[in-house]
Amino acid sequence: MHCGRRGDPGGLRSGRLEYARRVNTDVVVFNGGSSSGTTTLARALQGMLDEAWLLLGVDDLVDALPQRGAGAAATIAFPPDGSVVVGPVFMRVQEAWTAGVAAIARAGVGVLVDDVFLGGGASQARLAAALGGLDVLWVGVRCDAHVAAAREARRGDRVTGMAIAQAEAVHDGVRYDIEVDTSRASPEDCAREVLAVLSARVGGTGSGVP
Repeated sequence: MHCGRRGDPGGLRSGRLEYARRVNTDVVVFNGGSSSGTTTLARALQGMLDEAWLLLGVDDLVDALPQRGAGAAATIAFPPDGSVVVGPVFMRVQEAWTAGVAAIARAGVGVLVDDVFLGGGASQARLAAALGGLDVLWVGVRCDAHVAAAREARRGDRVTGMAIAQAEAVHDGVRYDIEVDTSRASPEDCAREVLAVLSARVGGTGSGVP
């Protein structure tokens, strides 16, 4: 049975299910550096939610990009020093990707966004603009740089140095509704903290940057 959101008793605009009566948030954005545990945390939260939320991450976008040829060279590169170099086409592609994420949320399906704000506050501002009109919960995922670096080494699928380079930089100028630290608590405990904030947002708190 469909129900309404704020000012929408018939549920005709959003199509959100009964869950919207208790958690009136459309999008949860997780921002953290490489190997900080954003994906594991988001998956843990996803399993605690009553409805089917989609998890979409920046890694999905990167995996969808061209892997070779001129298209690859113009989008994104990962030099051996652990930095990330964004090409001239990447911003346009990312804008289209974000518009698609927003469209999913506006169609009535909750979205968990697993992101890395390489531009700090500027990245958040761009995403907030794309998600305009939606109720967004912003989650900062902190992790001690050395803990993240150790995870990076164990994974073996990341350029060495990326975790340390991003650990603090991605949070520069970013404002959050809640911050968690995956180097001090388990993904499940961090997810419960986020869930508690979501549950407290009954009726919605508006959208945009907190």
